[in-house]
Amino acid sequence: MSSELEEILSDTSLTSIQRLQKATTMELNSLFWLAGPAIIVYLLNNVTSLSTQIFCGHLGNLELAAASLGNNGVQLFAFGIMIGMGSAVETLCGQAYGAHQYEMLGVYLQRSTILLMATGIPLMFVYIFSRPLLILIGQSKEIATAASLFIFGLIPQIFAYAANFPIQKFLQAQSIVNPSAYIAAAVLVVHLPLTWLTLYVWDLGLLGASLVLSFSWWVVVVAQFVYILRSGRTNKKTWTGFSMQAFSGLWAFFKLSVASAVMLCLEAWYYQVLVLIAGLLDNPEIALDSLSICTTILGWAIMISFGFNAAASVRVSNELGAGHPRSAAFSVTIVTLSSLVISLICAIVLLALRHVISYAFTEGETVANAVSELTPLLAISIILNGIQPVLSGVAVGCGWQAFVAYVNVGCYYVVGVPLGAFLAFKFNLGAKGIWLGMIAGTALQTAILLWVTFRTDWDKEVEKSKNRVNQWHHKKAEPLISD
Repeated sequence: MSSELEEILSDTSLTSIQRLQKATTMELNSLFWLAGPAIIVYLLNNVTSLSTQIFCGHLGNLELAAASLGNNGVQLFAFGIMIGMGSAVETLCGQAYGAHQYEMLGVYLQRSTILLMATGIPLMFVYIFSRPLLILIGQSKEIATAASLFIFGLIPQIFAYAANFPIQKFLQAQSIVNPSAYIAAAVLVVHLPLTWLTLYVWDLGLLGASLVLSFSWWVVVVAQFVYILRSGRTNKKTWTGFSMQAFSGLWAFFKLSVASAVMLCLEAWYYQVLVLIAGLLDNPEIALDSLSICTTILGWAIMISFGFNAAASVRVSNELGAGHPRSAAFSVTIVTLSSLVISLICAIVLLALRHVISYAFTEGETVANAVSELTPLLAISIILNGIQPVLSGVAVGCGWQAFVAYVNVGCYYVVGVPLGAFLAFKFNLGAKGIWLGMIAGTALQTAILLWVTFRTDWDKEVEKSKNRVNQWHHKKAEPLISD
């Protein structure tokens, strides 16, 4: 870790304007070298899933509803757990890398993968019994049957997530993001024609489409792991081979992973719950289609913020681990403003295309009109989500997952979901009411995280980081059956 940014911010021989100019130039350079490829990775991974949904949507409205419920409903359940538990690696690897304890990164990667693979086993049964579960929560039998077929083919994807997210966070902590972008692009090039062949030539239907999606995710995992094994950037210091140390300290690592999972799951499931509520409205197929299209577009825009989320987490955790409080604070400000500006641009473009955007997903004027009505609310959500995921990345970099979990419970499930359901059913606002509730919850959460982040004592966070790194570093000497 370079101390140049910290030195610039501490240099009293420069005027405030000079320090700001030099520090901003340096931080923007670091930020976009991290965020740019990370955004590409998240966008391409999202496009891979989105393309499957679009291909299915052109088979008919029922197929679109089934694929949307599978992708944005049940599949998001596993995604939230896996990426949430994987964020423990993000905190520990980032701070250990900043503190130059390189040998621990590979151990953290292996510990996390073991835990996530074990977590995937009970999740598999949720997928297997998705049809009765969907019917139990009020989905129509026709949609539940079609969705369960699609979901069954996503079972291998659960375990691909379990391997992918620790690998991804391991690489990001070292500012290695370009290889993941190249791999994601190559996989998408293969995924598109393969999905088209599966649906329109081989006529394998929803099950075939989801199996192709699972296969594509596994290709990403294998390619990234091969890079780790063969690259000189990882196999000299941070990856030294498989180690039995990965099986020590699992219980303590599990507790940290659960705190991370709760934080991010509550965010990911928030959108899932709203999609499920839409299935209970009058004329659920149109409501579900319009809301699913909008949440898919929002998810696509959030992928940009997720790139900044990753950059924020890496920059903050690295700087805290290196003992640079001013650099950490400055990084937070720059990454938040950068993400906000880009989100504003995305919202403006979306409003300009509000009447035609739905035709990329399915045909029909009814769905197009429903999507057009939701677009102004969607634009507001994109702006809010230009800030919120970045602040979540800061929280991961600092290790605040448990605190943010409490904030998410209150904002999303005490305010957002009940308010959305109340407006949808009591005031007959339908999908628009659901979306208004979502905006209220997200706005409240964003305000709280902004207040906490910009009141943070970064010198204290540096001390906490040192204590955390030392605590986890000592665990490598524990016996195999510790805990």
